[in-house]
Amino acid sequence: MTNNKKIPTHLAIILDGNGRWAKRRNLPRLMGHRAGLRKLEQMVRLVKREGIRYFSVYAFSTENWNRPVMEVTGLMSLFRYYIRKKVDEIKSEGARIRFCGRKDKIPEDLLQQMKWAEEYTADQNILDFILCINYGGRAEIIDAVNSLIASNPQAPVTEQDLRKYFYLPDVPDPDLIIRTSGELRLSNFWLWESAYSEYYFTDTYWPDFDENELRKALDDYAGRERRYGGLKS
Repeated sequence: MTNNKKIPTHLAIILDGNGRWAKRRNLPRLMGHRAGLRKLEQMVRLVKREGIRYFSVYAFSTENWNRPVMEVTGLMSLFRYYIRKKVDEIKSEGARIRFCGRKDKIPEDLLQQMKWAEEYTADQNILDFILCINYGGRAEIIDAVNSLIASNPQAPVTEQDLRKYFYLPDVPDPDLIIRTSGELRLSNFWLWESAYSEYYFTDTYWPDFDENELRKALDDYAGRERRYGGLKS
């Protein structure tokens, strides 16, 4: 565990740069995604060792369906493989697997695997490992609003009322959001939940993001002062 006393309770990472990592090596884009999933397996262990309680990753957005059919099909196959082959290892780390996002468009057999993985690891409580698949921040807010309206709420509606209908209402807001590959945007990730998150951007492509890169991000976070709109006491 890092020597810094201040560590994020919820660390979120936007996994970016897989395709460019592959292109630099004259490899197909799907090989970059495969390398990215291997890196994710390592990162679960590192994050757990740092004492972080919630670890969420942006694996596939609601907008990613617009990518070439072959790439999307390949990604769905990689998700199937990852769930089938790696769940036992993740569970052995004391990690509970959770999925966040819309269920529509995801192939039925993959949905069943996702449900099984959640149930199989539900008794683990050291780390909540959250894979955001078919997730979009705007979609989550719209879905929550529609669910709230359907429940016939009495005005006025509070933030707490709306939050009850988020995909994972029990998960705390991310304290730190890391984005790899040099892009400087959220890309529709945790839009509501990131209101007071700290951000860390690195030029490193996700498959090259290692323990040293994680430590730099955590050290940077530890040196920040979070005031949530107030003043230093």
